[in-house]
Amino acid sequence: MIIDCHGHYTTAPRELELFRDRQLAGLADGSRRPTSIDLGISDDQIRQSLDGAQLKFQRQRGTDVTIFSPRASGMAHHVGDAAIGAQWARVCNDLIHRVCTLYPKNFIGVCQLPQVPGVPPTNCIPEIERCVNELGFIGCNLNPDPSGGYWRDPPLTDRYWYPFYEKMVELDVPAMVHVSSSCNPCFHATGAHYINGDTAAFMQFLTANLFKDFPTLKFIIPHGWGAVPYHWGRYRGLAQDMKRPPLAEYLLNNVFFDTCVYHFPGIELLTKVIPIDNILFASEMVGAVKGVDPETGNYFDDTKRYIDQLAALSARNRTKIFEGNARRVFGRLDAVLKQRGLS
Repeated sequence: MIIDCHGHYTTAPRELELFRDRQLAGLADGSRRPTSIDLGISDDQIRQSLDGAQLKFQRQRGTDVTIFSPRASGMAHHVGDAAIGAQWARVCNDLIHRVCTLYPKNFIGVCQLPQVPGVPPTNCIPEIERCVNELGFIGCNLNPDPSGGYWRDPPLTDRYWYPFYEKMVELDVPAMVHVSSSCNPCFHATGAHYINGDTAAFMQFLTANLFKDFPTLKFIIPHGWGAVPYHWGRYRGLAQDMKRPPLAEYLLNNVFFDTCVYHFPGIELLTKVIPIDNILFASEMVGAVKGVDPETGNYFDDTKRYIDQLAALSARNRTKIFEGNARRVFGRLDAVLKQRGLS
């Protein structure tokens, strides 16, 4: 089985965007804020939105199951207040649940959180409980920078986040560390802000002792871990200067990385530098880069093709990347696959 651990519903019907427009209009005039969370989206619209995109690419590329969440840039945690954030997360997560109900053999849900800058993440606990316990989701996307490029909240290792981590451990779910849209004109969203977020999160983990307090807490840093694999020597050296244990011992029981790297040399570097046990297959499709690479004639985000080209990768390690590591990191995944007849 080939499990893609990182997919977003980027092709959701337009009614979702129209709902968000009404929500934001309500910021200026509370009477215009939507009171109903019925989007008016039919099952046929959902099928149509997926059949020519995510489902088509699953068939063409030979992947089986996508761990699926709301559109990352659409989370937009910087907008609105706690009430708006809670409503928006619920609407987006319910839509993902409908996708997973219509296509139980293709998609498994991961939830958006109702994060708001300056509001403690305890605010997110009711929604992750609902999504895991009622909707059958197996993880969450956690934004390390709800301000959208201005980094106003404490680092991920601060005790500010601890109550939410306690809930993650209790529920046995990992978090993908994933920023949303960029409000800072210095940072292009997918080309800079995403990679900045990935790299910053890793450095936060390196400089603290979070996993001493939470030895079973798990994070996935997406997009090939940002700049980290390319500068692995720098980070090993920084850890040494800070009198930290070796990185493999210090972080790699808790921090994992995906393969959303859009050229073969990048995937080759990732698998040479990072232990295979810490790499999860992912494509992010249909995501940040949608086009065809003129140098290869294939889609940039067809990341399975790059892994298939790794001649030195053993069959055992290939299976770890494509399937085994996801089963290990997502503690609830095996049970869901078995329930759906996919184990």
